Amino acid sequence: MMIYWILLGLAIAAEITGTLSMKWSSVSENNAGYIFMLVMIALSYILLSFSVKKIALGVAYAMWEGIGILFITLFSVLLFDESISPLKILGLTTLVVGIALIKSGTRAKKARPVTPEKGEHHAVV
Repeated sequence: MMIYWILLGLAIAAEITGTLSMKWSSVSENNAGYIFMLVMIALSYILLSFSVKKIALGVAYAMWEGIGILFITLFSVLLFDESISPLKILGLTTLVVGIALIKSGTRAKKARPVTPEKGEHHAVV
């Protein structure tokens, strides 16, 4: 099960890297960053698709998108001198709380008992 969380973490890192490279390309006028962005975003989706095999889709997507937004915003402030306001900080805090609530409100999937279809009977030996 741990490998799926690692895949999700790698998907988040790829998304953050791809999105930041898009911004870097737009401010540096270096088009190579757009190709790198496409590769990283594609990799991110592939890794996310593998992670949802064992992680609830709502949890995986909330973490992928939410943590991505959090770090993209923080790196944008640090790397590209974008502004941060108290309202943005409140929004990011609310985002983190929302992710925690979604994660904590998700229960493990229980195995359903196998019941025969209507009219289906099995012989007992």
